[in-house]
Amino acid sequence: MAPTLTRRQALAWRLGRQHLVGGASGPAEVVRTLAAVSVFGSDPDLAVRRRLASPGEPGEVQRALRDGRLVRTFSFRGSVQVMAPETAGAYLALRAAGRQWELRSWVEHYRVRPEEWPDLREVVRGAVADGPVVPQAVADALTAGRRFAHLAPQFAEPNPTFLKPFAWQGDIVLGPELDGPLTLQSPAASPAWAGIPPLDMAGPRAVLDYLRAYGPATPAHLDDWLGGGLSAGRARLRRWWAEVEPGLVEVDVEGERRWLVADDAEEVAGTRPATRVVLLPGKDDWVMGPGTKDTWVVPPEQRTAMTRGAASVVVDGVVAGTWRVHGASVELTCRLVDADLAAARAEVSLLGGLLGRDLSLRTP
Repeated sequence: MAPTLTRRQALAWRLGRQHLVGGASGPAEVVRTLAAVSVFGSDPDLAVRRRLASPGEPGEVQRALRDGRLVRTFSFRGSVQVMAPETAGAYLALRAAGRQWELRSWVEHYRVRPEEWPDLREVVRGAVADGPVVPQAVADALTAGRRFAHLAPQFAEPNPTFLKPFAWQGDIVLGPELDGPLTLQSPAASPAWAGIPPLDMAGPRAVLDYLRAYGPATPAHLDDWLGGGLSAGRARLRRWWAEVEPGLVEVDVEGERRWLVADDAEEVAGTRPATRVVLLPGKDDWVMGPGTKDTWVVPPEQRTAMTRGAASVVVDGVVAGTWRVHGASVELTCRLVDADLAAARAEVSLLGGLLGRDLSLRTP
């Protein structure tokens, strides 16, 4: 018989695993755990610093990008994420698995045959090797070589759609500045860059990393995260799940079948839930990891707001409403019981420290 857990118990463990209780030692540890932190429609600095044991001054993510502890690149859902250089390559390998640049539409539109991509990539890598450089520098290198001169406008404009396969294959990452003009550089500029591993290594690793951060979970969650997020392909996901399944344990969470990495099962079973109120920015991985369809975390009445990127009020792991800073107040859209109010006031005080402001709580 599968071990039994309560939903509150499982979410309490996940809060700790995602560094929302206690905090991590640094931004790279946070991002390694979460896999990627969204840049657009979110606040990556707040998402990361809320998870640090010693948050320091605002701008920690920007500082980590500048010194190579983090990288910024195209990955999940075709958007830009902050990633840890030690683990980014595994997720990029999954995203590149579909080999989009070999599609007939791509070959005809960009006039580059699949067998020409290795030579094209070599030119691009050379152009960004001493980066960050503006995309025009890559365009100039393509023009100088004549063979790929017709592709120079794709970088000069630049065209993000065309840039993405170079990012997925580890040829480029975006420059470190979160604000300002777009620049490109080599991921090898980060001392911790681990390269792009073989797909048959990257896939099972990504499955286990997901379950360690977002478990207990199901194959459907994996389809959303690695399938919908990285276009990894259902057949591959089923194969990778089967490969790691001997190291998983099935649990019964209030009648629902979910799975954990076996090494985590004892810790989850020993978790004792405590009242927690957490204020998170829009598109935070607490919500996006399981997906807005997962009613454990996102009740149906909150799904529209979460999909639109509203900042979330998370009570004991469940989205209870949204919040915003208005003047000197943090305004919540949800009513809280007395025990939650005390936790919410503590969270507002923490938020004020992260933002460098004195803030008070306001509820309906």
